[in-house]
Amino acid sequence: MKLTAMLSRREKELIKEIWERLTPVAENIGADALLRMFASYPGTKTYFSHLDISPGSSHLFSHGKKIVLAIAEGAKDISQLTVTLAPLQTLHAYQLRIDPTNFKLLSHCMLVALACYLGEDFTPVAHAAMDKYLSAFAAVLSEKYR
Repeated sequence: MKLTAMLSRREKELIKEIWERLTPVAENIGADALLRMFASYPGTKTYFSHLDISPGSSHLFSHGKKIVLAIAEGAKDISQLTVTLAPLQTLHAYQLRIDPTNFKLLSHCMLVALACYLGEDFTPVAHAAMDKYLSAFAAVLSEKYR
């Protein structure tokens, strides 16, 4: 099954444009999404016990930035998402052993962070496209678990 087949050409362009726009504020968007995930799903904090994940911490902003930049990188060529994410798949599945459910949880929190940041620019069309993309992103990260 082709994960990105559900996205139209225009949706792919829109996703790429949004992430290009967000790259300069990657650490803010990522930290916001992580804080939302930790507040809504406290069990996800266990994977970050070695970091200071309190609001405003450098670790939170640093990891948030890594996440957003990975999402933005995947958006550059969605048709190559599996190739782009291959190193992250291996890292999260075999080394960090992250529960793949957390990728879905973070995707939902990322949508909320995007809605807050983009405001009226986060149109229903943009929301739907981003939801599809983040679902595909989470699914690709989970592939190594099968």
